[in-house]
Amino acid sequence: MKIGIVFGGRSEEHPVSVKSAREVAKHLDTGKYEPYYVGITRNGAWRLCDGPDGEWEDGGRPVVLSPDRDARGLLVLDDGRYRTIDLDVVLPVLHGKQGEDGAVQGLLELSGIPYAGCDVQSSALCMDKSLTYLVARSAGVATPEFRTLTAGEHVDPDRLTYPVFVKPARSGSSFGVGKVTRAEDLATAVDAARRYDSKVLIEEAVVGSEIGCAILGNDGELVAGEVDRIALSHGFFRIHQESEPENGSENSVAIVPADIPAESRALVRETAKTVYRALGCRGLARVDMFLTEDGTVVLNEVNTLPGLTSYSRYPRMMAAAGLSLGDVIDRVVSLAVPGAVR
Repeated sequence: MKIGIVFGGRSEEHPVSVKSAREVAKHLDTGKYEPYYVGITRNGAWRLCDGPDGEWEDGGRPVVLSPDRDARGLLVLDDGRYRTIDLDVVLPVLHGKQGEDGAVQGLLELSGIPYAGCDVQSSALCMDKSLTYLVARSAGVATPEFRTLTAGEHVDPDRLTYPVFVKPARSGSSFGVGKVTRAEDLATAVDAARRYDSKVLIEEAVVGSEIGCAILGNDGELVAGEVDRIALSHGFFRIHQESEPENGSENSVAIVPADIPAESRALVRETAKTVYRALGCRGLARVDMFLTEDGTVVLNEVNTLPGLTSYSRYPRMMAAAGLSLGDVIDRVVSLAVPGAVR
């Protein structure tokens, strides 16, 4: 199969995407796939390159994904002329804005090329935490109490009960997230969040363990990886912003399988599946939740293209359930193009 692997992108999660693509390259079975690596630079230029290693942003050839179904695939500029490279499927290894929010998925829908992962609608819903919460609530899943601030909107800090978390509504990897314990610090936290999104979420701080569940599949047939628990020494989970996450986190340890009771583990898995189905997810996603002392599961967020780096939670949870990253790639491609992978 000719598989296009798109990585990089213009979001703040560009470096994480490149690391994820490197892991995909290591685990991709070249006996099954002929990969074409398309790196998107921080400035938005598309480059056909040999892979996500090295100085790919400074090299490679200009390339675009054709939205024309009569020229289905990549259009590569060679010697002043474009030639077409047909693709059987695309694996978007992109995180954050313009990659995980439905933008690239919409381009792929126009192109007619099958692609792995969530579609336009579910990608957009999951990217916006406030919309995620509304849909999850309608499915009977508990969420934090929250309010949103649009551009230019303000809130009286004395009307809130602290602590609260302030977040960009449509961002990932904890960029722009702040915990506020005093009314006088709220404005600074809102300004920090607005660096990443004009829409800001203010939500109650849920007291409980941070729990995650990796989901793989479409519709009714879903596979759940082992549940994990994030053990924090201080602060909150933000490993993708640390200087050397490959060597361990500064304040967190992911425990897989989670050291929680069996009945809680089962409830976490079923809640994750409920959220996944309610939001229309397909292919793969990681559902992050809280487990409170009374055993209640509360949704935190959904990542429709979770990190696939060497230190990321999704591949670790799937590995603990017996699926390597190579297995995961095969399965998400098979879900996009049924019967294509043997």
